This record gives sequence, C-alpha cells and structure tokens, in this order.
Amino acid sequence: MPLCCCSAGSRRMLLPRLFLGQHHQLRRSLLHLRATPSAAAAASSSTASLSSAQQRQVSLYVDALLDWNQRMNLTAVTDEAEVMTRHVADSLAVLPPLERAYTSRGGDVAGISLIDVGSGAGLPGLILAVARPSWKFTLLESMRKRCTFLEHAVEVMELSNVDIVCDRAENVGQSHDFREAFDVAAARAVAELKVLAEYCLPLVRVGGLFIAAKGHDPHEEIRSAKAAVHTLGASMLDLCNVDSVGPHGQRTALVYLKEGTTPKKYPRHPGTPSKTPL
Repeated sequence: MPLCCCSAGSRRMLLPRLFLGQHHQLRRSLLHLRATPSAAAAASSSTASLSSAQQRQVSLYVDALLDWNQRMNLTAVTDEAEVMTRHVADSLAVLPPLERAYTSRGGDVAGISLIDVGSGAGLPGLILAVARPSWKFTLLESMRKRCTFLEHAVEVMELSNVDIVCDRAENVGQSHDFREAFDVAAARAVAELKVLAEYCLPLVRVGGLFIAAKGHDPHEEIRSAKAAVHTLGASMLDLCNVDSVGPHGQRTALVYLKEGTTPKKYPRHPGTPSKTPL
C-alpha cells in the first residue's frame, strides 16, 4: 500500500495555496497570555529553556492550532493558557526522561530520529522539533485533514527537520522504509499501552526506545501490557514522574528498551491491535 509521505523538500508544492496564501498574523504572544497568574507562570516556565526564536515558533504553533481548531476537531482545549500547560509543557516534559534513558545506553542525543505515532495536532512531535532542531522527526497520522494541518503548521513554523506520513501505524510498521528504522518512537494520548506498544515497537530499531506519556497512575496499564511488550521485543527501562501536571494530576513517562527484533507478523492488520489486543 503506497504511503503519503510529505518531506521537507516538497512541502511548498503539496500544500494548497489556500493555506499558504493566508495573511496569518499572531493574535497573541507567549509573553502576553490572557490567563491567571499561575497559568501564565506555568506557560512561561515550560518554554524558559527555549531561545526567543524557538518561543516564537511555539507561539506560531499555538496560534495556528487555535485558529484551525475552529474549523476541525484538533483539540478539546480552546484556551491559550491551557494549550500551553496541557499541550506544550506536557510535550516538553518528556525530553528529560527520554534523553536520560538514551544517554544511559551510550547513545548520542545529537542526531536522534524520532517518530511521533498518532501525532494528531502535532503533539508532542512539533514541540519537540522546535526544542531539538538537530533531531529528525517523522509525524505519523492517519487522518488526512489532520495531516493538512500538520503541513500548514510545519510551514508557518519554518521547521526543516520534520516529515509527515499520512497512514495507519499498522501499515507503516510493515513498510520496509520505516520498520525498525527509528531511534525513538513516542506517543501521547493515543491508546491503551498494550495497543500502543504494537503500534510503536515495530518502528523502533533494536537498542532504541519507546516512550509513552501517561497519567498519574499507569501501573495497571503497565501490568496489562507486560506480556505484549515482551512479545514485541522490549522491556521496561524506566517509569518516572515528569514536570507537567495534567487535569487529573501528575503525569508520567514510561520508557521501554527495544532489546530484540519484533516478530514479522506484528503489527497485525489495521484495526486488529485495538479490537484484539495482545
């Protein structure tokens, strides 16, 4: 099955002129959020490590997300400050545990290749691409409308380190071009862990990492997914709290090490992992 893959070099041709020709200006600034003091402080803290140019890229993303969200379902969050705390901060929060786990295995974080599975509105992939411009990112999303938004966001943010693949994870995981090709697979708010493992682990090279952003108490999901993770060639490396607080409390990051090759039959046919989890 052919994959719809939009690379950096072809974006301008692939994007409809309708979107490229908009006179799109920032309606707000990260430095002037109309929010409570606590929300504004959280937003400021989440981007404090970014340069002014990177903060502008994040601001461009937030502006585009809120604009397009009026026309399509990208996020249930409609307040700018909440986007910063629940989406931007949450995405940036996976970087410390990811980099700590990667370097602990002797890896060089300078040029990591990361695939964001079920990217949706580009979270965490687009925010991580801003924070780590030397990394190479692939955003995997099955819905064409969302892929169109992602193309637009990449364009207005002027990101040169992002490619977009519009297909299902089950198809991409069986593709020679993508199977076991990435240093890291990351996912956020996509599916139950044992389903997510079947989507993500076939894409990770042996020795690479799978990182899943989860809620404050993922222990039942971890237990339920243990056999599936083992079948797919991985084991748990770390479970850590992250510096981000979601609507239901403290967030966690689950980090898995890919120790062996994933059996060829995984991932199974589209729809099967979610209907009949391992």
